[in-house]
Amino acid sequence: MYILTLLRTLFLGPSVTEENPLLRLKDGEIEPIGNELKEMIRSLYHGRSLRIRAVDGGSTNAEEIELTALNNAYYDIERFGLSFVASPRHADMLFVTGPVTRNLEAAVKATYEAAPEPCIVVAVGDGACTGGIWKDSYAVVGAVENVIPVHIKIPGDPPSPEMILKTLLAALKQKA
Repeated sequence: MYILTLLRTLFLGPSVTEENPLLRLKDGEIEPIGNELKEMIRSLYHGRSLRIRAVDGGSTNAEEIELTALNNAYYDIERFGLSFVASPRHADMLFVTGPVTRNLEAAVKATYEAAPEPCIVVAVGDGACTGGIWKDSYAVVGAVENVIPVHIKIPGDPPSPEMILKTLLAALKQKA
């Protein structure tokens, strides 16, 4: 009987989450942002793509899910001149997610040191920007800026793919 009640609640009950309309773009609004980003990348990187290496400093994986969404068919960031790379040696930009834990502090530092200069470091998510709810934990060093220099912060828990693209565009405009 309990299982039926639980299933009824799960499938027929009210939605417990709501989408924030301020964070989501309407269909077709991603194109202007992406095209402007593409032109900015072409001018700054002499026609080649901006290569990104993502590093998990100890996140809950919520940010990684949003970064993975950037590669799906809806966003398809490669068409805008952004691509994720497997090695920090090929990266122009590092995305660091989550608060940096003591266990991953050396890995974050090593990844940063392996990246060629100048490498732009982006703290993605509240945990990376401030340490989040874990900042006072014995297992956490804190925000990414406590370990390596950070150039761009993208707050959110997690930030949406749209917010990530908008913030990158704004930061690259400042760099130009």
